Amino acid sequence: MHTSILAKLEEISERYQELNALLSDPSVANDPEQLRQYGQEHAQLSPIVEQFNYYQTLNQELKDLQELASDPEMKELAEADLPKVKQSIEETTDRLQRLMLPKDPLDKADVYLEIRAGTGGDEAAIFAGDLWRMYAKFAENQGWQLEILSESAGEHGGYREIISRVSGQNVYSTLKYESGAHRVQRVPETESSGRIHTSAATVAVLPESDEVEQIEINPADIRVDTYRASGAGGQHINKTDSAVRITHIPTGVVVECQEERSQHKNRAKAMRWLQTKLYDAKVQAAQAEQAAERKSLVGSGDRSERIRTYNYPQSRVTDHRINLTLYQLDDILQGQLELLVKPLQQEQETNDLLALQTQ
Repeated sequence: MHTSILAKLEEISERYQELNALLSDPSVANDPEQLRQYGQEHAQLSPIVEQFNYYQTLNQELKDLQELASDPEMKELAEADLPKVKQSIEETTDRLQRLMLPKDPLDKADVYLEIRAGTGGDEAAIFAGDLWRMYAKFAENQGWQLEILSESAGEHGGYREIISRVSGQNVYSTLKYESGAHRVQRVPETESSGRIHTSAATVAVLPESDEVEQIEINPADIRVDTYRASGAGGQHINKTDSAVRITHIPTGVVVECQEERSQHKNRAKAMRWLQTKLYDAKVQAAQAEQAAERKSLVGSGDRSERIRTYNYPQSRVTDHRINLTLYQLDDILQGQLELLVKPLQQEQETNDLLALQTQ
C-alpha cells in the first residue's frame, strides 16, 4: 500500500481512539449536539479502522510466516500458507483504499432530470424523446420513481423540453455523469436521399440536496404566473389554469410545473425545483474555481460540453470523456445504461485513488 495512504490510516486510527475517549466523557454525554457529531464521525471511521486493524494483523502474520520459512523444518508448512495471506492482504488493501475514497454527500440524493432539444430542429426533439425513453426504462430497471413535472412536445414527435424528478436509491451517484451535450448521428425518416444528419440534445442532472431547503427565496424576488396545462392529463387541462410558472427575477431562472390538477401542488413542486436550481447554480459557481481539477476526473460536468455520441448506422455509442466505444446502441437505448455508467464510475474511482496517493 502507498506510504501516503498508510500515513492517513494511522491518523484516522488515532482520531478514532480520541473519539472513543470523547464519547465516554460525561461532559460530552450531557451535550446532545456534540454527542451526535462525535457519534457520526465515529460511525464513519469505524469500518476503516476495523479493516486497518485486520490489515495490520495480516501483515504481522506475513512477517511471522516469512521468518518460519527460513527454518528448514517449518519451510514447507509456512510456504503453503503464504499465498493465502498475501491474497488476503491484497483484498484488504483494495477494500481499505475504496473506504478511503472521498464520499460525495449528494450521492444518495434524488434528482431533477432536464432534457432539452438542441441543434437539429425536429430531429433534435425526436432525439430528446429517445433519451427520455432511455432514462425512463433505466429508472424502471433500477426500481426508481419517475415523475414528470413539465413537458413541451415537438411538432413531429419527441420533446422540445421535458423535466422530471427521479427518486430512489443512489439516483445522483448513478446519473451524475449524464449532464452534458448528447449528439446523435442518423438518417432522419424524412430524409429521402439517405444522408446522415447530426443533431443534439442537452441533459442536466440536478441533485435535490437537503441543503436545498436552506436556500431562502424572498417572495418579492419571484413572479408567479398560472396558465392552462398543455400536456397530457385529461380533459381538465382545457378548463383550469392549474399550471404554474415561477420566475426568479434576480437570476432569470424560470421553472414550470403542469402535471398536477391542483395549482397549489404545482406551485409547491415548482418552488422546490426552483430552490434546487438556485442551489445548483451556487454549487456550479463554487466548482468553477476548481475547473482544472474537475477536468481531470470525467469531464467538467459543463452542460455545454459534448459528452456522448449515438451513431445509428454503426450501432455505436461513444463516451468522449473516457474514450469508451460500445457497439450496443439498441441495448443502451432500451435502458441498459449501466454499460456506460459503471465504466464512468470506475474511472472516477481510479482518478480519486491516484489523487489520494499524491496528497
